[in-house]
Amino acid sequence: MSHLQINNLSKRFGSVEVLKNINLDIKSGEFTVFVGPSGCGKSTLLRCIAGLETISDGTLEIDGEVVNERAPSRRGIAMVFQSYALYPHMNVFNNMAYALKLQKLPREEIKKKVEAAAATLQLTPYLNRLPKQLSGGQRQRVAIGRAIVRNPKVFLFDEPLSNLDAALRVATRIEINKLHESMSNTTMIYVTHDQVEAMTLADKIVVLRAGVVEQVGAPMELYERPGNLFVAGFIGSPSMNMVPCVIESGGDNPSVRPGSHAPVKLSADIPQSAVGRKGTFGVRPEDLSLARPGETPIFTGRVEIVEHLGELTLVYADCGTGEPIIAKLDGNVPISRGAEIAFTAPLKTLHVFDDQGRAYPRRM
Repeated sequence: MSHLQINNLSKRFGSVEVLKNINLDIKSGEFTVFVGPSGCGKSTLLRCIAGLETISDGTLEIDGEVVNERAPSRRGIAMVFQSYALYPHMNVFNNMAYALKLQKLPREEIKKKVEAAAATLQLTPYLNRLPKQLSGGQRQRVAIGRAIVRNPKVFLFDEPLSNLDAALRVATRIEINKLHESMSNTTMIYVTHDQVEAMTLADKIVVLRAGVVEQVGAPMELYERPGNLFVAGFIGSPSMNMVPCVIESGGDNPSVRPGSHAPVKLSADIPQSAVGRKGTFGVRPEDLSLARPGETPIFTGRVEIVEHLGELTLVYADCGTGEPIIAKLDGNVPISRGAEIAFTAPLKTLHVFDDQGRAYPRRM
């Protein structure tokens, strides 16, 4: 088991500060996912943990020991890269055994470790094949197996599924999930730009933007209680509908007026001092539904686009809010382009953010 503590970590390349005062506590056995847009610093942070990049300021501790100056090979870390990095002239067995041979382990011990890892990853039938004889998903599993045999304290995954097609990504994601369950004492840190991977794999998600940690939490915590506009827009697909609003009342009976629409009641802690100030009103597409007769709608408008996707239908409506309001509805809902439409949503699913983009706490 391995506990990672990152304290005030910064990384500069010349005058460019890529990571800014990062503080993270990653517990032993946790599966932590770093997410964020391209260029946010998530892969650089992973490389700092691995020892492949030097840390400009701050400390990285593993099990209470500062390892800033410790060589990558002495940190008890194994890394799985996006590009597989397999030796093309070696078969699967020898690719997986290579690091163990460098350690001069006994032949029988190497054989036992490789065969155990191959069985875990369903690679036993392919041990004598060369990488070119494998599919992309199988190659990635070999790369993971090469890491497993070293019995590391910490696994680092740097966008390992980005080179795979959609079906293989799903299959390999399931394999990584099973791997985590079978190695529950091993800490895993995973970098991705794919929020589906983050939501399905993570015990804890770290959202980064421009080298800064925006929010840390369990997947559903970030989904249900985003701390700011960036996290609210980044987590969830399609993204949360966001509309400029004015706060009309606070205290025990808060409400906002989104755009030119009627006031909307909220289940949020808004102080009276915020009344009259501008903010942003947010509601997720999947929380919207068609308003029934007698219900007070949140939005009304005209349907612009309907996308029937089988199990669900995406409706894009012009509600006079600038950007279309998107609703994720049942797949068999009878809606056509040009129809007048009205949306409502449960009170507890509505979000509101202040004029600095910070979320007002929701009453759950």
